[in-house]
Amino acid sequence: MTTAAAPSQPDPDTPGPTTAGPSSTREGSRVVIVGGGPGGYEAALVARQLGADVTIVEDKGLGGSAVLTDVVPSKTLIATAEFMTTTESAPSLGILPSGDDDGGVEVDFHKVDQRVLELAAAQSRDIRTRLEREGVAIVDGTGRLDGPACVVATTKHGDQRLTADIILIATGARPRVLEGAEPDGERILTWTQLYELTEVPEHLVVVGSGVTGAEFAGAYRALGAQVTLVSSRDRVLPNEDADAAELIEGVFRRRGMEVLSRSRAAGVSRDGDRVLVELADGRVVEGSHCLLAVGGVPNTENLELDGAGVRLTGSGHIAVDRVSRTTARGVYAAGDCTGVLALASVAAMQGRIAMWHSLGDAVSPLDLAQVSANIFTAPEIATVGIPESDITTGKVRGAVTMLPLARNPRAKMLGISEGFVKLFSHRASGLVMGGVVVAPRASELIHPITLAIANRLTVDQVANAFTVYPSLSGSIAEAARVLHDKRG
Repeated sequence: MTTAAAPSQPDPDTPGPTTAGPSSTREGSRVVIVGGGPGGYEAALVARQLGADVTIVEDKGLGGSAVLTDVVPSKTLIATAEFMTTTESAPSLGILPSGDDDGGVEVDFHKVDQRVLELAAAQSRDIRTRLEREGVAIVDGTGRLDGPACVVATTKHGDQRLTADIILIATGARPRVLEGAEPDGERILTWTQLYELTEVPEHLVVVGSGVTGAEFAGAYRALGAQVTLVSSRDRVLPNEDADAAELIEGVFRRRGMEVLSRSRAAGVSRDGDRVLVELADGRVVEGSHCLLAVGGVPNTENLELDGAGVRLTGSGHIAVDRVSRTTARGVYAAGDCTGVLALASVAAMQGRIAMWHSLGDAVSPLDLAQVSANIFTAPEIATVGIPESDITTGKVRGAVTMLPLARNPRAKMLGISEGFVKLFSHRASGLVMGGVVVAPRASELIHPITLAIANRLTVDQVANAFTVYPSLSGSIAEAARVLHDKRG
């Protein structure tokens, strides 16, 4: 999910400074955090570092959905699937199957899913161990607010009242469900239920062509499933860079995926061991399984937020400002429940900012222009900064250059023929303003561009920094050199 599609941050009613927190004493401040995902556990570590007494209330396991059912397991599955696409260019590199067998690769899907779940559980245990070592109290249960200074934790032993000087809500989100397409956990699935499968689906119909849908569609196609991707828009990844989305859709089709554009799902039903996906125009797509990837819903109900003075937006998200404050004094929020940007890295930063601000430490407000994001397709799509549309529409007076990876010497050596580096700069100052990388491991390659934006570097400064020859990152420096004469 990229910064190009980031929603604007809600502006809560509570006024106040955004660069320095309250002057209250850090030592002994009582912090209660509802939710143990990245926003919650990262906030807890900062609060303990600043001397606060910290309690986390979490009912599903430390790490939250990001670790247990979303980011960690999905990216583990995708990383496994990626191995199935790395040999595509083998013949052009001179690597041929031996004569002993057909050279094919099979997938032990039970082992794949077992590893995915074990890795997620291990990560959750590691987070719990770290928090306990740092002195964070952990309450296994659900939490709700009783005013702005108390959290009631409901556990298997009954209710426990936790008074607090500072409260952080980090309850995340859950998969959105379409009316008439309710998941059954067997054949009609959300992305949290995929890991219960014991074999690769024969034919997976993916409803939704956003980031989640595209990632899983690509992964399961690589693992051997027949895949049909149902997209209600003109193309896959409709909110992402147009050139990147076009390239990925072409890759999907080349690999044998059926992509149904401008096709809205009206309902999903079971017929024995088959699923029937009914489209709005009357067509029916039949498959063995259906994945619903149609967005998320914030977990903000049953928290008694209204009674504490915490305002929700029209979409049910918690309204926060750039230092994570809600409209209730002393109550902060972080992560997907705020609707700012659904990335684990953003949730973690929101949580840290909340603690820095509330406990009186130096703090810089959240700056979405510095957030890099990655889509884990093959190849990956990484973005940071402004979208190209800001330049093409005249919103920003900037310059654009795009270099195909096929001309990069290292890419040639690796047999990489698809992908590109795109860089955006300001015409007057030459400052780097954004970029897109489509490549294997684009999530690693985007970092130099992120550093350039965060430190207000010009394209000349980026161009004059040494890169290894040959390297894929050399294309970033080359793009910066191209932009040298784009000022004025």
